[in-house]
Amino acid sequence: MTSEMGLVHCLPLLLLLLSASAVVAAAGGGEKDVSASDYEARFEAWCAEHGKAYATPGERAARLAAFAENAAFVAAHNAGAAANSGAGGSQSYTLALNAFADLTHDEFRAARLGRLAVGPVPLGEPRSSGGFEGGVGAVPDALDWRQSGAVTKVKDQGSCGACWSFSATGAMEGINKITTGSLLSLSEQELIDCDRSYNAGCGGGLMTYAYKFVIKNGGIDTEDDYPFREADGTCNKNKLKKHVVTIDGYKEVPPSKEDLLLQAVAQQPISVGICGSARAFQLYSQVSSMVHAQHLLIMLS
Repeated sequence: MTSEMGLVHCLPLLLLLLSASAVVAAAGGGEKDVSASDYEARFEAWCAEHGKAYATPGERAARLAAFAENAAFVAAHNAGAAANSGAGGSQSYTLALNAFADLTHDEFRAARLGRLAVGPVPLGEPRSSGGFEGGVGAVPDALDWRQSGAVTKVKDQGSCGACWSFSATGAMEGINKITTGSLLSLSEQELIDCDRSYNAGCGGGLMTYAYKFVIKNGGIDTEDDYPFREADGTCNKNKLKKHVVTIDGYKEVPPSKEDLLLQAVAQQPISVGICGSARAFQLYSQVSSMVHAQHLLIMLS
């Protein structure tokens, strides 16, 4: 076992050179002066930082190839962003070799982006309380709901494509804190397992259907009592009866109405959908203005 693992971390240099050199050529010279050995050294450091190890030499070589291609893409993007920053350019965000840097973009999309649920609202289901029309008064110059204690710790959906459930619980957690003064982490797993009329668990869904489910069920349980398992499961009917937090409705902000979106988030953390299909989303680092929604999350400020 020890010698086999040693082989995974100490591949023949020729294999590494072939992988990284092919990536440099395919990347179109994103990092013109970076050698294959430089990519290898950076990959070793990245693996140590993120605790990555691979079962076979072939898998490691494939991960190195993806990493080197992503490194070239990141360098090219950030160079362009820096060049355009002083000239009113549109690239207002930077990229980095984050925890997903050893995945190809197709692999990332398959593992991390859930599909959206589609279909009409069934008869008898709770409906939206209408469109959000604003009229909330003056909006503050700056606001961060984390500073008000209305946001739980960061959650990780892992390889389960149920971003919709995390977005829904985040908004409900926020309004519950604002209304009652109590911040409770709510159960994404209950939504994944039990909200199956139109949502599809780790296969994708929509926050609006999650809100309808919680309204019809009379509430939702806590994450502590019904914890996230990063996989679809059978609905726990006993947990389903625990209505720790309730909501009585929701409103939808009309598309392309940024003034109304600003007013909405000034009242509470809200659910939003963004385009997650762009390659830059995989390697995003900070301040993005990345339209077809493929990733669902919560807006805090």
